[in-house]
Amino acid sequence: MNSVPQVTCRTRSRRPLWFFVGLGVAGLVLAVARLVGTGGVPDRWVAAGACVLLPIGVVGMYGLAVRVHADARGLSYRTLLRRRSVAWGDVADVRVHVQYVRNGELYRVHVVTRGGRTLRLPLPFGTAADDRSEFDATVEALRALHREHGAPESDHLAVLTKGTAGRGLRLTAFLCVLFLAGAVLAACFVPVVAEKRLAWTSAVPCAEESSGRDADCLTYLPAVVERTDVARGKGQSWVYFTGGRPVERVSVSKEGASGFEKGDRVELTVWRRQVREIVGEHHAWREHFPAAGEVTVIAAMSALIAAYPAALIVLRRRARRRPADEMLPSPLPFAGALVGTAVWALPYCYTHPTLVPGSPAGAAWAGAGSLLSVGLFALAWRATRIRTAGADGTPHAPVDTGAEDVFLPARFLEATEYNPNGFGTHIVLGGGEPAVLPHAGPGRFAARPIPVERLTVRTVRRPRGGDGDLVPRSWDIAELDDAGRPVRLAAAPADLARILSAFAADDTPTVAAGSDG
Repeated sequence: MNSVPQVTCRTRSRRPLWFFVGLGVAGLVLAVARLVGTGGVPDRWVAAGACVLLPIGVVGMYGLAVRVHADARGLSYRTLLRRRSVAWGDVADVRVHVQYVRNGELYRVHVVTRGGRTLRLPLPFGTAADDRSEFDATVEALRALHREHGAPESDHLAVLTKGTAGRGLRLTAFLCVLFLAGAVLAACFVPVVAEKRLAWTSAVPCAEESSGRDADCLTYLPAVVERTDVARGKGQSWVYFTGGRPVERVSVSKEGASGFEKGDRVELTVWRRQVREIVGEHHAWREHFPAAGEVTVIAAMSALIAAYPAALIVLRRRARRRPADEMLPSPLPFAGALVGTAVWALPYCYTHPTLVPGSPAGAAWAGAGSLLSVGLFALAWRATRIRTAGADGTPHAPVDTGAEDVFLPARFLEATEYNPNGFGTHIVLGGGEPAVLPHAGPGRFAARPIPVERLTVRTVRRPRGGDGDLVPRSWDIAELDDAGRPVRLAAAPADLARILSAFAADDTPTVAAGSDG
């Protein structure tokens, strides 16, 4: 291995940064000069210099100050306000962390220390749309220094994506707590909403000696519509009354305002000092009082939404002893269990706002639904268990080389002479020598024979973050040696075992299967 003396990363385009710094200095001078000239009274020129040009200068200063340096002693980096350094002996691993931004994927370098702390380096970084050759070369140089002067925990580059075991849980936990808080807040409003709706439905007309608007009763007042203001979009709509009596205007829905016309004689219903109804000869508007069941449904929906990030947290906790870059099973089974729960729980919450069944039918509904949810979550828990690579548990029949062709979904992840440009999507076995195909048959059109005599199976493992998006999480990956060149073959566990068995049957002396256990 060639020794790497040192690695230094700086911002590549520095002239624009110096220009930004110049703008910031000009903005500061402008702001100070105008303050002196106006006797300390800020104006638009002070605002432009201090709020526009000065932040641009700070951005330029940050870009000029940021620097990452690594040599035999260790790794250090600095920004405008921070300096950090760590010796290689204290570094456990150098990883690539994939961030998902609006315009695609952003690749950053993370350094994991022996104590478990993670340092995110400001440089280098790469994007999926750009050429990452320089980024990959810098990461490899950092790993070479780490291998030479430290003791890496992994023998390969760990790439952490959104589906890997070592992905952070801060955002997931925040969303879980946020939706749980929303569910609790909505549940607290259920008795308030129920009381208000009951009071409205049971209100009676006020007596003549009552104070009218101040009483908890209904007051009916005549009025004449002067005009209506129908909002465009989601704004408020208004109904105005002639002479501003009994009120100047009332905020109504868009549909409510569009039904009234100028000169319509209407009757207003006032309850608790607010107009609740406008009733005319041809049209009526009534304020909507939400039912307690509607608020309970909102609380239940918030709780179900919070359960999904909670399932992600549980899934990662189950994989806490797995490698950080190992792909976890898909959490979609938990999403299916939550949808199945919502199918029976939301209607139940609407009809039973207190969640207490008021009849034998309600009790049977709640009991059957609870048993269904328990079964769905048990199936989801089983479907998302961390499976050992190579242990599919499904017996498969050996491939008869004289039988008809069998087409199995599989991919070689490296471009080779039998898989040029990664075109292969299937491997055909049975009626001839194993071959790579870009289709699922029938026939061997465009088949490329696999040189089985050159292949040696090193290990079988689960997918990692660096294996790419073409490998489903449920597949396994066999690491092969193709005459000294590493090659990866991905397929479903049962299909991969069948393919490796066919390789071994075709060339028994040179193929030996292994597993990472």
